[in-house]
Amino acid sequence: MPTARDVPADLLIERLKERLKEIPEIQPPEWAKYVKTGSHRERPPQQEDWWYIRAASILRAVYLRGPVGVEKLRTKYGGRKDRGVKPEHFRKASGHVIRKIMQQLEEAGLLERVERKGRRITPKGQSLLDKLATEILAEIGKEPGVIEII
Repeated sequence: MPTARDVPADLLIERLKERLKEIPEIQPPEWAKYVKTGSHRERPPQQEDWWYIRAASILRAVYLRGPVGVEKLRTKYGGRKDRGVKPEHFRKASGHVIRKIMQQLEEAGLLERVERKGRRITPKGQSLLDKLATEILAEIGKEPGVIEII
């Protein structure tokens, strides 16, 4: 059976974003329109559904790397801070955004806490990602595990 590792991340995240919009527990808070995703960003996200895209991306990241905590995800979503004429430095992403999304995914039953290690994906979350991966592979017409030689 295909897994989330067998499909391109952009296709999986796009499809998962649409599924997460249907789950009532996952809703962007009121402040999500105005907040930056980290100190390295100059402006808030321009996409209307950026909250769901980030939630889908976090769910995929926990699936692939879990159990994982907020600090590791802050590093994953961080970036270079432009400091004018001074050299750029790496800055971590906003922990509040990541934490709230993980709490919402936990309320929806897609993630669960692991004591002193962070959060991991539940069987319900794993099933959701694997079903989406199967659908995507069926659409693009590839078999899982087949390597194309060009």
